[in-house]
Amino acid sequence: MVSKPPAGDPVQDAPQVAPPQHAAAGLPAVAHTLKIAQAQMGVRRTARTLLKVNQKDGFDCPGCAWPEGDKRHVAEFCENGAKAVAEEATLRRVTPDFFAAHPVADLATRSGYWLGQQGRITQPMYLPEGGDRYEAVPWERAFAIIAEELRALSSPDEALFYTSGRTSNEAAFLLQLFAREFGTNNLPDCSNMCHESSGSALNETIGIGKGSVSLEDLHQADLIIVAGQNPGTNHPRMLSALEKAKAAGARIISVNPLPEAGLEKFKNPQTPQGMLKGAALTDLFLQIRIGGDQALFRLLNKLIIETEGAVDEEFVREHTHGYEEFTAAARAADWDETLVATGLTRGEIERALEMVLASRRTIVCWAMGLTQHKHSVPTIREVVNLLLLRGAIGRPGAGVCPVRGHSNVQGDRTMGIFERPAPAFLDALDKEFGIVSPRHHGYDVVRSIQALRDGEAKVFFAMGGNFVGATPDTEVTEAAMRRARLTVHVSTKLNRSHAVTGARALILPTLGRTDKDVQRSGKQFVTVEDSMGLVHASRGNLPPASPHLLSEPAIVARMARAVLGAASATPWEEFEKDYATIRDRIARVVPGFEDFNARLAANPGGFALPHGPRDERRFPTATGKANFTAAPVEYPRVPEGRLLLQTLRSHDQYNTTIYGLDDRYRGIKGGRRVVLVHPADAAELGLADGAYTDLVSEWTDGSERRAPGFRVVHYPTARGCAAAYYPETNVLVPLESTADISNTPASKSVIVRLEQSPSA
Repeated sequence: MVSKPPAGDPVQDAPQVAPPQHAAAGLPAVAHTLKIAQAQMGVRRTARTLLKVNQKDGFDCPGCAWPEGDKRHVAEFCENGAKAVAEEATLRRVTPDFFAAHPVADLATRSGYWLGQQGRITQPMYLPEGGDRYEAVPWERAFAIIAEELRALSSPDEALFYTSGRTSNEAAFLLQLFAREFGTNNLPDCSNMCHESSGSALNETIGIGKGSVSLEDLHQADLIIVAGQNPGTNHPRMLSALEKAKAAGARIISVNPLPEAGLEKFKNPQTPQGMLKGAALTDLFLQIRIGGDQALFRLLNKLIIETEGAVDEEFVREHTHGYEEFTAAARAADWDETLVATGLTRGEIERALEMVLASRRTIVCWAMGLTQHKHSVPTIREVVNLLLLRGAIGRPGAGVCPVRGHSNVQGDRTMGIFERPAPAFLDALDKEFGIVSPRHHGYDVVRSIQALRDGEAKVFFAMGGNFVGATPDTEVTEAAMRRARLTVHVSTKLNRSHAVTGARALILPTLGRTDKDVQRSGKQFVTVEDSMGLVHASRGNLPPASPHLLSEPAIVARMARAVLGAASATPWEEFEKDYATIRDRIARVVPGFEDFNARLAANPGGFALPHGPRDERRFPTATGKANFTAAPVEYPRVPEGRLLLQTLRSHDQYNTTIYGLDDRYRGIKGGRRVVLVHPADAAELGLADGAYTDLVSEWTDGSERRAPGFRVVHYPTARGCAAAYYPETNVLVPLESTADISNTPASKSVIVRLEQSPSA
């Protein structure tokens, strides 16, 4: 039976704490999936919806970007994917009456959990200047407001067009086309906050900012290194691939500051044996100190170089550049410094080396644990160095595997959502549409916030997402957003960003992945690109949540017509009518998408984009070869009496969407304001388990930021390290604390001190 949304925010003052679990999925995951789905959708709608998730004739799960094999299970989804689908396909509705009853000031006091639980937004809503609550507005008036504000700007660069990773290829292509025809490259996206470091490192070293492996490669690997990633919560379907690899003889090294249940044992709910017994996954757990990964991989590379016959000399000679400079730097790696940086023992590192040397086919997977540090780009380059030494790129069962979170974040970048576009892309776009795109670079996420703060940007448009909830330095970011003339959010549900507005604000409700999309030419579908470069269709099967919703492509097309008017020769109306016409243009602009519509028709499961390093060991870098790099080794230095904090998700969470208040695998129930601290560190700081503390971050300029009222949980973290959930801890991350080169917020290495809460 469908339940009503909570009337008030649940009390989180006293979360219950139990020991962490040591296995993921199984019967508890099935039970929790059904409970959440039925509460949001009811029994019949649950079956109708979930059986279409990730099917060839169904819709792509919005919960992650993990690929599907050609042969699909009947239930091709995980617990957290089902939660994401249930939240979107919910029968709960947010109508104009809701907004009449809840002023913006009231919404601003609510938790993200409460806001998200209210349901789907049913009509366009407008907050007029000086108004205290949103009111319903016709679509025509909404687009006129956007046009009015954009046309009033002194420069197109005073506008920001943000894209969330759930945006389809078709909508993303139209949005970047509109922005560039309008005159700006200000196209920040969620990748700026997550895998920008991966793209920066991979583009320089192998010539393409994407992973080089397929699902079949994982199944064929001898060794899989999972570094800075928690697939049990963030990419649960990856566990099935790891299980299959293990069954074929692969070994797995996990490198992480926290032990994670999903990497210890996976109880596959698709098989009776999996449900009852499960499969152990990790062969070697390296509990590394936060930010010590570059030092670890540098030492491993030194040891590989010093081991006779360990370097694939033919590959290095034929396909790489910079080997001599790199080997000189690697030989200088120091054991003592590495042990300090990593917190590991000599025996653990030697065991990892043995496993690397025994493997001909090695894959390294990683996520935010590697990408959100000051030295993230050099760290990922060092991972690439290891694979180059072993000739493990362009070989079946081997390569780099950055695991993306958002379901189409990689596709959005492929479609041109990038503030620093390649000249060749702009040349092709201009030729196809007869426009003149700007060539100067635009703003990424951090620079966009700074531009709003400094009065350099005045209009903020977001295609999905929860920008305020996802970004760092919460107080600075919210103050910056409130300086805007207009904030616009294309959304399916409420989130914190709707309560932090410019002088005027619009909420434009859109179709979700689960919704049928019917335009004047008939039923439509959209496409996405998964984490391994496979492009496939997504078709919703449910009646839309309201007759007043527009699709994302329709919203962009109508906005473009309202803003650009008759001066634009781009056929926006035709694009809205038939998405196949958008794909025809993509095919002529974006390499790898030739005959886009025909290939989709011929391949119901999708098709793989070309990848030079993987397909033919062709590396489109400046040198024409794969590049070794030799950056100095860095790792965080933490003052005495301080801890190094990483922000992370709970198991009841997808990015900033909070499904519930539990973190089942870590033993947390009924609250999110907890900080995980090693018992020995807590004893040194005089913090008992159950004590309440304020987290105070310290930045290099002497400034401090405070997150109050966190329950201390004694937990088996790496020594000197702590962990707490975001977005609650985003307030601690300085806007200026970013990764070198990529400018990604350094949310995984925040120096904090723990002070007893005044209320404790």
